[in-house]
Amino acid sequence: MKSVERTLLSAKSRGASKSAKPLVGTRVLVGRARHQAGSLSKELRKLGADVLEIPFIEIRKPRSYRALDTALRNLASYDWLILTSVNGVDAMWERMTRLRLTKKNLAHLQIAAIGPATRKAIEKRGALVAVVPEEYVAESVVKSLRQRVKGKRILLVRAKVARDVIPNELRKAGARVDVVEAYETVVPKSSRTRLRAALRNAGRRPDVITFTSSSTVKNFVTLLGWRGKRKRPASLEGTTLASIGPVTSSTLRDLGLGVDVEAKQFTIPGLVTAIVSSRK
Repeated sequence: MKSVERTLLSAKSRGASKSAKPLVGTRVLVGRARHQAGSLSKELRKLGADVLEIPFIEIRKPRSYRALDTALRNLASYDWLILTSVNGVDAMWERMTRLRLTKKNLAHLQIAAIGPATRKAIEKRGALVAVVPEEYVAESVVKSLRQRVKGKRILLVRAKVARDVIPNELRKAGARVDVVEAYETVVPKSSRTRLRAALRNAGRRPDVITFTSSSTVKNFVTLLGWRGKRKRPASLEGTTLASIGPVTSSTLRDLGLGVDVEAKQFTIPGLVTAIVSSRK
């Protein structure tokens, strides 16, 4: 009898452990930039995942800050400031510090942030955010601002290469939009060997690969040296491809990789929740 009780208790304990750490036994490849991987990796490890970090993207300073510095020196001429990433916030404040500008120089501006992480980065520096769209994509930013920007001058601070949905649509709405480069994203060549080795070994191949932007998808394909034949390469068979949202998912599909998991909330916590749900 005691033996049966111990077996039942052991089974119950294993069930509780699985419930508390639903990703035990799941190997997850995180491809965020090295300095940003920590938040996603930390949440996955809390849930029991075996996390492998191989960055698909590297953040670099632009070749010139001339356009950004000029815009910052003329902040008084703008009505709105739009920031679409934490990287953009970091780069902009670094330049403001160098130019001896403070949050007071932003006090007259209406500020829009694409999502909660960007808003948090802005508010951490003492500035107020007026708009965060319902969905954390460019289209939702446009929807939130379209009726509010006619005749207004807008400063959009972003990466060197990005979708032009926001400037194009807001110009159609009657706004004057200046787009300035604060940083650029490049392919980290040092990741090529590690990524190919991780996918080559069937016994160590990731169960899940995370993608947090279209850039991470494009760079992943570049690192693989894969030409995109509208069919997943054999090295990804049995691997779940997890996307942070619809724009990233669209890029995965366009490149022939497909999407197995998409976050309902387009955030890191939303991505983690989606991965957990997919492993049940």
